[in-house]
Amino acid sequence: MAAVQGAKPERKGFLGWLNKRLPVDEFISSQLTGYYAPKNFNIWYFFGSLALVVLVLQLATGIFLTMFYKPGELTSFDSVEYIMREINYGWLIRYLHSTGASAFFIVVYLHMFRAFLYGSYRAPRELLWILGMLVYLALMAEAFMGYVLPWGNMSFWGAQVIVNLFSTIPAIGPPLVEWIRGDYGIADATLNRFFSLHVVAVPLALLLLVMLHLVALRQTGSNNPDGIEIKKNLGPDGHPIDGIPFHPYYTVKDVVGVGVFFVLFTIVVFFVPTFGGLFLEGPNFEPANPMSTPEHIAPVWYFTPYYAILRAVPNQRMGALLMGLAVFAFFLMPWLDQCKVKSIRYKPFISKLALAIFAVSFVCLGYLGLQPAEGLYVALARIFTVLYFAFFALMPFYSRMGTPKPEPKRVTYHAH
Repeated sequence: MAAVQGAKPERKGFLGWLNKRLPVDEFISSQLTGYYAPKNFNIWYFFGSLALVVLVLQLATGIFLTMFYKPGELTSFDSVEYIMREINYGWLIRYLHSTGASAFFIVVYLHMFRAFLYGSYRAPRELLWILGMLVYLALMAEAFMGYVLPWGNMSFWGAQVIVNLFSTIPAIGPPLVEWIRGDYGIADATLNRFFSLHVVAVPLALLLLVMLHLVALRQTGSNNPDGIEIKKNLGPDGHPIDGIPFHPYYTVKDVVGVGVFFVLFTIVVFFVPTFGGLFLEGPNFEPANPMSTPEHIAPVWYFTPYYAILRAVPNQRMGALLMGLAVFAFFLMPWLDQCKVKSIRYKPFISKLALAIFAVSFVCLGYLGLQPAEGLYVALARIFTVLYFAFFALMPFYSRMGTPKPEPKRVTYHAH
């Protein structure tokens, strides 16, 4: 019988044996060469793949750190010092991990901002956005517990502040705090719990959420800078006219982005691993001391926008509520945005202005969260907190205002 015209020849040898038992070719065909992405991706679309690269880096370095780390009040700080000073290249692994945490949040924040720019949270990608936000929450939990484990003085006092926030929850607050700590104070039990959650439970949840996020992405297809659906314009072969295979076009492009990222990343790791105290604070190079409070308690930079919101309100319970709402508001984005177009390219000026004010407010809150909670800093934090929440609360109204520019029928692409 003649071979079917155009059919791929059957693989021989080990690859043929493997392919019969594990659908490698089918996976490559459906997820890479057979997955068509918009042809007008720009630099903002590097950060999704970069987030995956940094996740792998964090998992790999975390495994090696776990081999030598010993959780406990009397052992945690010393084991980190042992890794830094005695283990071959232990300092490098530790700095890769600590710098990787900050790099992860930089990449994720830029990835989220791209979604704000081009409306990637809008239908049909609501579930994709929600899964991404759940990844963000898991990442925040993972980063917080990892920050506590070195058991430096800022780790100890930071844990005191954050864990005590749960006491503001009505009725169940105090017993919940005791359950989280595993004791009446931040101690051995707390470190053991955080260690088990940091190395096992949360990473498993994070990997599951990332996998679901990617599955949802493949189901709906990628958004693009024009915010239009390329699946609406199919060619005779059934593929989008304005799409190109993800592999090799975007895999090669992403390799360039990863290369640039690692150049910048390694410069930080080898020359400024603490980044002026933003990535690793000075007090965290001192052992935890319940009798010595750092001059100024502040979380790592990627939590400081929410910390500034917390401190902007005199009432601790109200501050904790606002801090929680500041994160929860992101989940509502698909339904708050009522504009007729998705991309910022075609939205009216008022929507562009609102997004710019929100971005400035978020950055300024991040800066204010690093400053003492006094005087002008508190006043500014209150102003930017109002602007932050106004972006979400007023979105159903200002997103309908003005006349958007007409969307093109097909994606706009300029070869370069």
